[in-house]
Amino acid sequence: MHHNTFPRRQFLQGLASLGLGAALPLGQNAFAADSQRILVVVELTGANDGFNTLVPYADDAYYRLRPKIGIRANKLRKIDDQYGFNPGMAGFERLFKDGQMAVVHGCGYDNPSYSHFTSAAYWHTGVPNGGESYGWLGRLADAIDPQLTPNFLVNIDERQSLAVRAARHVPVVFDDPERFGRKGLYQSRPLIDKDLSKGVASSNASQKFLEDVAQSARQASEQVRAAWKNYKTPVDYGILPMDLPKVAALIDAKLPTRIYQTAYRHNAFDTHVHQSELHQRLLTYVSDGVSGFMQDMKRIGRDKDVTVMVYSEFGRRAAENTSLGTDHGTANQVYLVGQAIKGGHYGQAPSLTKLNREGNVLHTVDFRRVYATVMEQWMGANSQSLLNGKFEPLSVFAA
Repeated sequence: MHHNTFPRRQFLQGLASLGLGAALPLGQNAFAADSQRILVVVELTGANDGFNTLVPYADDAYYRLRPKIGIRANKLRKIDDQYGFNPGMAGFERLFKDGQMAVVHGCGYDNPSYSHFTSAAYWHTGVPNGGESYGWLGRLADAIDPQLTPNFLVNIDERQSLAVRAARHVPVVFDDPERFGRKGLYQSRPLIDKDLSKGVASSNASQKFLEDVAQSARQASEQVRAAWKNYKTPVDYGILPMDLPKVAALIDAKLPTRIYQTAYRHNAFDTHVHQSELHQRLLTYVSDGVSGFMQDMKRIGRDKDVTVMVYSEFGRRAAENTSLGTDHGTANQVYLVGQAIKGGHYGQAPSLTKLNREGNVLHTVDFRRVYATVMEQWMGANSQSLLNGKFEPLSVFAA
């Protein structure tokens, strides 16, 4: 095979789909002045009910729309005279009251889709009602790391998210760090496990490229396994911490990763039926996990370097349904958490009395403004070029 007849990116994407392309060939680490900054994105799949997450208890319309599943004011974790977190969210309450959480209200987009798959794709790409091939995190990685630093972009999940798909970077994707590695039959293990950095370098360009990719993949899996094996923490992340301890392990091991994507998986937040108890339990897991993660970052001295973003592909309908649950909705909150955050409320909460014909609220903040905020104010990127348009950042980060 002539080395110019098979595009390098196409080959790498093929390896990634087979679980082989864990990282690009090793190179020199070279970052900008803010190179210590890390973005951790947590996706709540299934469309979290924002109205029962951060409850507008001072708005009588909320209780008119939800006479049975509306959470009474005396049960809430109140953060001010308008809002209170779900009773299970002690961690989020603490983060907000400590000034480390920004709540961006009413996030959505024009012509909303009520399909989980479609709306998630819009959030993953940052291009609603479009056909963008690459994810917003993948494009961000390409922009801020043209050197293609190995392990720069990490996706912890069962399969790769569209959010991390990039034109040039190949993300490290794994689920269980203990089992992360290239698979092969017993007879092929000596070849798979061979350290290709030793010995005579190949003079054939194609073979040399293949050897570099294989070596990089091998080293990436070794680094992830070692980081997880060596990681120990006294911090309690709760029962289901959404893989955040794995993120903490890689940060603690000083991997050069600056962008992480993880998720509460399997459409867990699609609460159509008997929502209340299940939803509170899910929110407790999320709240405990994020709060524990930030405590762990403080323990290892990285809390000033990390921002966490929590979002869902859309919200739920304003009114409860006859099954004591909620149906697919539109606008929702996005949460930004970290030491660098100027805590408080941002954007305008959607009106509960001015609904669309499906009974859903109208979004007040284009979610790409949140992306622009993170890209520009935290990661130092040009959001206009990455989002194909100008979206005004919010003043969420301290100067």
